[in-house]
Amino acid sequence: MKEKYGGKIYFWKKLLINTVFSFPDPVNEVAARFVASIVLILTVIIIIFDIKWLQFILAYGFLARVLTGPTLSPIGLLATKLLVPLFGNHNIPVAGAPKRFAQFVGLIFSIGALVLTYIFGLWEIARGLLIILASFAFFESVLGFCAGCFVYRYLIRWGLVHQCECEQCANLS
Repeated sequence: MKEKYGGKIYFWKKLLINTVFSFPDPVNEVAARFVASIVLILTVIIIIFDIKWLQFILAYGFLARVLTGPTLSPIGLLATKLLVPLFGNHNIPVAGAPKRFAQFVGLIFSIGALVLTYIFGLWEIARGLLIILASFAFFESVLGFCAGCFVYRYLIRWGLVHQCECEQCANLS
C-alpha cells in the first residue's frame, strides 16, 4: 500500500515538473517578440514615470519565464494565449535554449535593478540597468535581434555550453 501511495506522489511530482516547470522547445518567435514588446513597454513606464514598485512585476515575470516558460508568467500568457491568436496565430519555431538564456539575462538585470533600488537606494544606477534591459527588449521586439541568443551562440562556440544542447544555435553563419 505504501509503495502504491509513493507511486502516486511520484506521478504527480513528475507531472508537475514536466508540465509547469519546463521551458518550451521550440519557442514561437512571434510570441517571444510580443513578450519583448510588453517588457519594453513596462520597463519604459518604470523609467519615465518613476514607478519603482513595477520592478517587482518585471522581475517576477522574468523569473516565471526562466522557470516555466509562459506557464506562470502573466506576460508570457498574454503573448501566447491572447496576442498570438489575435494577430493570426503565426508560428515561427526557434530553439528554446537561447530564449531561456535571454530570459535569464533579463532576470539578472531586473533583479540587479531591484536590489540597487530597494536595498542600496541607488535608483539612478538601477535606471541605467533598466535602460539596458529596455534596449535589449527593443532589439528583440522591433528588430527581431535577440542579444541573449547571440551571446548564447558564442557560449557554444567557446565551449561554455555543450553543442548538443542546441544544435540549431551552433551554426553561427
